[in-house]
Amino acid sequence: MIQDIAPSVLDNQYSTTAVAEDKDNVICTLGGELLLVPEGEGWRLPRVSDFAEDMEFTYLLNIDGDEYYMPELARQGQSAEDVPEGAQYCGIRTIRDKLSKVQNFAALTGKHLIDWYRDNRCCGRCGSKMEHSETERAMVCPECGYTSYPRIMPAVIVACKKGDKLLVSKYSKGYKHYALIAGFTEIGETLEETVYREVFEETGIRVKNIRYYKSQPWGIANDILVGYVCEAEGDDEIVIDENELQEAGWVTADELDIKYDDYSLTNELMWKFKCGEI
Repeated sequence: MIQDIAPSVLDNQYSTTAVAEDKDNVICTLGGELLLVPEGEGWRLPRVSDFAEDMEFTYLLNIDGDEYYMPELARQGQSAEDVPEGAQYCGIRTIRDKLSKVQNFAALTGKHLIDWYRDNRCCGRCGSKMEHSETERAMVCPECGYTSYPRIMPAVIVACKKGDKLLVSKYSKGYKHYALIAGFTEIGETLEETVYREVFEETGIRVKNIRYYKSQPWGIANDILVGYVCEAEGDDEIVIDENELQEAGWVTADELDIKYDDYSLTNELMWKFKCGEI
């Protein structure tokens, strides 16, 4: 999956001493899109040297000694000016074929952090302007002392089976391909309770034998996806929630039209079903 970058290693600890240099990578987002620079026949992330000399940067992460930064303008929800000629903002879901796997993971992780910085410009308690902590990855209110840390939203992705069939669906908006039932965990709810509730709310199917599969950081939605496998209980008639889904149905392994990729937990679960491994 996207986070499986071995032998490369992500170092996501905040650095109070890192200083952006010309060669360092820049993750620059705007409205859910990522800035890319053309190079040869392909694309790359911009570098610090591509921007104006007075641009300020905030350290994000490190992979194998390569550092990644964001323009401070991103914290204000603004786009960087004076970008390289030919640079384009590309949809975050379209970059997998434009960048290496390592840079894909760096970009999605950086996007998660940038969104958090942008959403914590002001204190949620008193409304004052937040400042960077001098010691850790946090935003601190100089007036009331409130400290905000990066937020990770838990969500489940569910491979629900009925005999030799898998429950697949299409969202009412956004992602256009067949996917699995998914949803965010509510306050006071266990992950297993989320599985049961989401499948029932979206399709009317009750489930049993809920089993953990594996998890995945997913910067596209700023969450951590937790994969589960379960079985339908009783009637397998589907009643979809039209606010969430445009369609849903049961498919056999032969009917499941999918190609393997090493990107998402959704794809891996569906592929494992097609291969008879779950």
